[in-house]
Amino acid sequence: MKYVVLGASAAGINGVGQLRALDSNAQITLISKDDKIYSRCILHHYMEGIRDVKKLEFVEDNFIEENKIEWIKGIGAASLNVREKEVVLEDGRKVSFDKLLIATGANTFFPPIPHLREAKNAIGFRNFDDCEKIMEISKVCNNIVVMGAGLVGIDVISGLIHTGKNISLVEMKGHMLSIQLDKKAALAYEEGFKKHGVNQYYEKGIKELIVNENGEIIEIILTSGETIPCDLLIVAAGVRSNVAFLEGSGVEVDRFGLVIDELGRTNVEDIYGAGDVTGRNSIWPTAAKEGIIAASNMTGVKAEMTDFFASKSTMNFLGIPTMSLGINEPEDDSYTVVIENDDEGNYKKIIHKDGKIYGAIIQGDLSYSGILTQLIKNNIDVSKIKKSLFKIDYSDFFNMKDNFEFTYDN
Repeated sequence: MKYVVLGASAAGINGVGQLRALDSNAQITLISKDDKIYSRCILHHYMEGIRDVKKLEFVEDNFIEENKIEWIKGIGAASLNVREKEVVLEDGRKVSFDKLLIATGANTFFPPIPHLREAKNAIGFRNFDDCEKIMEISKVCNNIVVMGAGLVGIDVISGLIHTGKNISLVEMKGHMLSIQLDKKAALAYEEGFKKHGVNQYYEKGIKELIVNENGEIIEIILTSGETIPCDLLIVAAGVRSNVAFLEGSGVEVDRFGLVIDELGRTNVEDIYGAGDVTGRNSIWPTAAKEGIIAASNMTGVKAEMTDFFASKSTMNFLGIPTMSLGINEPEDDSYTVVIENDDEGNYKKIIHKDGKIYGAIIQGDLSYSGILTQLIKNNIDVSKIKKSLFKIDYSDFFNMKDNFEFTYDN
């Protein structure tokens, strides 16, 4: 059996590892534009000087050699011939396969703002090359602007605040990390970055870029009319799935990206997908798990995505640990919200409806996350719990009836 995997990040690397674990005799080829195996989630640590390139790796030494993987690095896929079962590379080479895993990830989305795409000092933050470009320019610039206050944007700022540069953050939504956090949880980070001198502009977008004769941005005009000096603009306003090479192949994509089912299968037999290329759950743990699940099914070992939440994030900016699950605000009045907080920065919030947890945020002391995981994993009907949801401890999970139904004491 000949397996080909496109992409060397979370989904692709976990995919090839699982393929080898389940099929010791298979021929496995990995194809990627990256020439390194590294975690994108901690690139800001490289910017800060906390980690070197080696410490960005998330696999053991000699992973490629020990798993007998042929790695074609530094080049991407240009097209896919489904009928011939061939991947055509950007240099014209053709690589055949019996089964294919598409884990090509995503790239930075540049909004349709005049001069943005061609500006020499406007850079995305998606891969190692982007990181090095930002580090190089930041040495000689004075005013850095980050567009987008999602996880990627905050990663960038975390990696740059040590430089002492004038840093500004521009975000269309009302607060930082609006997908993951509510206003209260986000405020802890907003105040923390403010103490580090980060200027923050919320509910405002970039209206116009002022460029010089060299095509470099020198100033930004916001939708509010305010102006910000800028000699380095980092774009972190979203991503787009890397699916252009699939055009005309017959492999289904939608407005988000590659379409897969819970087994990782596409609409074409023997072709699977995983990770950010789907454009749906762009977080590291989900991508890694999807890669493992797709690879398992490619070898005939059935596995399925059964995660309760489409959105799960953990973060630790400025020494403030936070975990978020699912929705961060109730969608209507039919949901019940319970909150507990203190003066030491600890904050817990659970959103539930008809006994089912739909969202949660824990900030500060994350020890309760274990209990919360058990409530979710075991499908506990929280409407039947008589004590406070935040007073449950592990002993409660051993209080079961003969039929293994969970019960709780007051």
